[in-house]
Amino acid sequence: MISLIYLRGIRSAATPAVLILCLGAGNAPAQNTTAPPVEVERAKQEKIYHARGELRLEGYVIDRSLSAYARALPEGFARALAHLGPEERWLDVGAGQGIAVLDYYAPEYDPRQAGRRDRQIKKGRAVAMSIEDRRTPRWQQTADTLEPKQIQYVFNKPLREYTNQELGSFQLITDVIGGFSYTENLSLFMEKVLSLLTVNGTFYTVAQDVRNEAGSNKPHYAGEPFLSQIRNAAGNDIGMCAWLKQISCIEVSCDYKGDWIPPLENYRIRKTCNNVAVPPLKTERYVAGTPPERVFQLTSPAAAAKP
Repeated sequence: MISLIYLRGIRSAATPAVLILCLGAGNAPAQNTTAPPVEVERAKQEKIYHARGELRLEGYVIDRSLSAYARALPEGFARALAHLGPEERWLDVGAGQGIAVLDYYAPEYDPRQAGRRDRQIKKGRAVAMSIEDRRTPRWQQTADTLEPKQIQYVFNKPLREYTNQELGSFQLITDVIGGFSYTENLSLFMEKVLSLLTVNGTFYTVAQDVRNEAGSNKPHYAGEPFLSQIRNAAGNDIGMCAWLKQISCIEVSCDYKGDWIPPLENYRIRKTCNNVAVPPLKTERYVAGTPPERVFQLTSPAAAAKP
């Protein structure tokens, strides 16, 4: 069994169950099939985002390292980052303190370990995005050694509220238990990510405790549903991977890691053209947590074919 410190979460803001990639597992939360008011859960979630010090829930992790990203994301991530050119850009959604970005610019980072032939004198540019400002003195200390705007930190609003003009375009986007796992509007989130991604650019992300591509797994906690569900018209959970593969103009690979505690599925999503169409989803259930429990309902059939 594989478990990993600093990639963990709590099923509900009111329960202590450890959910994601931790050393050991917590108690399963009590089953609750009644959907609470979204407004109430949204308010709870905002408190989770902005809590500091002892008030911050242990499951709300803000200091994931680059090595943690490399272990959780698909194998191609480390190589993609290592081969990022000096004029190419990386967006990290849900960056917290921006530790992964800072690790990338640290002198100890050697891209040759991920397959690059040369040491690389000048690295790509990076933008760390967080819902709240979690920077430490290390961020400014690193920025002071780099060219202006070599690294940027943006905060105070979710991804959907940024314009493309504000952010620009990216060859590489990552999300490790960030917006992809927290958003109330998953279809809008994916539309935004793909609009920022250049053609042939790649989005690497991960989801915990979801129905895998083969449909061969069960929820991690007995008597509980999967943490995030995508339901079709018949009310069946088709899984995150199946829904992603319905998006036009992308290539998707899904890798299920059943030996992690709890299990996770990671995704490599390459944009192949600009005619992106994301099957719309309606939020049926949203329960605050780290990350929240979500149920989405497909509202229309997907495109028949990809351009």
